[in-house]
Amino acid sequence: MLRLLSVAFFLLLQPAKAQVLASNTGEIRVQTVAQGFETPWSLAFLPGGRALISEREGRLWRLDENGQASPVSGLPEVVPSGQGGLLEVLVAQDFAKSRHIFLSHTVRHAAGGTGLAITRARLSPDETGLQNPRRIFEMTPGASGGRHFGGRMVQDAGGHLFFTIGDRGADETAQDITRHNGSVLRINSDGTVPRDNPLVGLAGAVPELYSVGHRNPQGLAFDGTGQLWAHEHGARGGDEINRILPGRNYGWPVISYGTHYSGLKIGVGTAREGMEQPVFYWDPSIAPSGLVIYSGRLWPEWRGQFLVGSLNSDMIIRLAPGGTAEIERISGPETARVRDLREAPDGSLWMLSEGNGAVYRLTPAR
Repeated sequence: MLRLLSVAFFLLLQPAKAQVLASNTGEIRVQTVAQGFETPWSLAFLPGGRALISEREGRLWRLDENGQASPVSGLPEVVPSGQGGLLEVLVAQDFAKSRHIFLSHTVRHAAGGTGLAITRARLSPDETGLQNPRRIFEMTPGASGGRHFGGRMVQDAGGHLFFTIGDRGADETAQDITRHNGSVLRINSDGTVPRDNPLVGLAGAVPELYSVGHRNPQGLAFDGTGQLWAHEHGARGGDEINRILPGRNYGWPVISYGTHYSGLKIGVGTAREGMEQPVFYWDPSIAPSGLVIYSGRLWPEWRGQFLVGSLNSDMIIRLAPGGTAEIERISGPETARVRDLREAPDGSLWMLSEGNGAVYRLTPAR
């Protein structure tokens, strides 16, 4: 509790700072919104200019309109484990009516190991605490190790919740439809399974599966047409951008454009019948995290383009619509380990820098 109070006080004292990043469409103004966070993981906007920030160690913060941070109480069980902990925070589409938010987080499984869970809770009217938390999904079975939890979430226009789970460091499980590992999943907002999920009724398949064959998806977003896109970490090379279609197999670990860290070949190579090809891949890896498909509000020339953060190369990558080609790489002191990117309602781009423990707001400098 002492740390919460001291960090909140530290954030209150921070002056607004503005720097610029170079871009081939003109300079980008970077304003420090808040700093002093420990492993910030996800950002979500509340009505009226407020926001929620998750920290992987298991803390949730509310930022007010002036960037002042205060802790949110009443969180569900969170078991920090390697890359796991408190991951995504998502504000429900019907928040104005329900006040619901969703959290993806790591829990200890009753039969052993850890796995990803999704909790839905109501944010109190004063936004200081969570009420009536209910676990609406839990990965089964649990797994040992602390890698590849996935954890990204997004809702479609119908309110369905899509989220990712990595292979948990056990490559072959991404091809096992009796498990949740290595997949994009789809549930209703109350945790029930939609009747039209692609593997519903298939013998042995877990019904939440929407697509399979993923290594560790760390970006998930819909474009303006309602098409779902994801990017994921490869091993040594082979980070991918994928167009997510129901029931499709994206190949891991049978096909990949990377190699194992040992340098050995992965699976059968880069292609196999019945497995999807990425629309784009990186070699060497950039460790992508966070994905925005931009509306064009403040940067009209960026309309429909993909913006992707990098954890190992300290930059934002701007790609053509559909993610088919890189346009430019944007970097500066503020882009240290970009964990999350979000477009705000006003069209500004908000960035979580894990390396700086900070939240930044990006706007055109012109």
